[in-house]
Amino acid sequence: MTTLVTGGAGYIGSHMVYALHDRGEGVVVLDDLSTGFDWAVAPGVPLVVGDSGDQDLVAKIIRDHRIEAVIHFAASVVVPDSVREPLAYYRNNTVNSRALIECAVKGGVRHVIFSSTAAIYGNPHEIPVREDAPAQPISPYGWSKFMTETMLRDASSAHGLKHIILRYFNVAGADPQCRTGQSTNGATHLIKVAVEAALGLRHRLDIFGDDYPTADGTCIRDYIHVSDLVLAHCEALRQLRAGGPSTTLNCGYGHGFSVRDVIEVVKRASGVDFKVEHAPRRAGDAAQIVADTARIRRTLQWRPQFDDLAIIVRHALAWERELLKRRGARGDARAHLEPA
Repeated sequence: MTTLVTGGAGYIGSHMVYALHDRGEGVVVLDDLSTGFDWAVAPGVPLVVGDSGDQDLVAKIIRDHRIEAVIHFAASVVVPDSVREPLAYYRNNTVNSRALIECAVKGGVRHVIFSSTAAIYGNPHEIPVREDAPAQPISPYGWSKFMTETMLRDASSAHGLKHIILRYFNVAGADPQCRTGQSTNGATHLIKVAVEAALGLRHRLDIFGDDYPTADGTCIRDYIHVSDLVLAHCEALRQLRAGGPSTTLNCGYGHGFSVRDVIEVVKRASGVDFKVEHAPRRAGDAAQIVADTARIRRTLQWRPQFDDLAIIVRHALAWERELLKRRGARGDARAHLEPA
């Protein structure tokens, strides 16, 4: 049995590929390398450079590698960018996903695991938010993912394509063995940015909005370690192979931290009191979003191993230092960052 991982050279996808490879699973990666890196793919795993919306290419991969399951990560993921360039997000996230799903159906793929997002909930009325809460995205990014969820459910009903939709909350951290991590140039994830500031790769960290209706005025998020998120995918695949039903599951820990909380943890872990400034709110940012995790814990044999913000930050710091060494060896340690 072979699994196709789209976006498998990216942040979360590369962790997924290592997890499957470590388990002795057959795996092949499809990635256009627009934000991913060929070196991030586990050694020995085939990498096909291309677009998940290229139906001829996807059909060939499914046929040549006898693909049984697809884990679909490939997407554009920066919320403010989706507000500025909505059509690009609908093309890359929704149109390409429709093409991929059609190929999966025609190619006889049995299982699909889809990388979705808590952005579908927008500003939820109840915290923690459950999977049956109304979908009310406040960004094109959220809508692009919700549209794909809808297509996948409809395809499942019409064609028997079993699937599990995993709605990610805020993914952070890195592989504990430092084999891969968040390496994207100019990343916007808070922990990544804070770690870069601590290591002198950014002149400062900006807090986007300090007037939200939260205890300290900054946004609150549920941070999940990337390795625990990947473990949820492994358990989802196991569940589908065992004949489990299609379903939608939140992927978080069930408790949140504010932007200020995260900054303080990074400062403690790094020992650096880096510069922090305030900036206006960003379009598309929800005030507070925390997962209700009852369904995933009930449905999957998922037992998180890294449910500790300090551990997440330590692993992120370790990876950033490793990345600095790699980039320093090439003489471009700072070239990937814009002045802040």
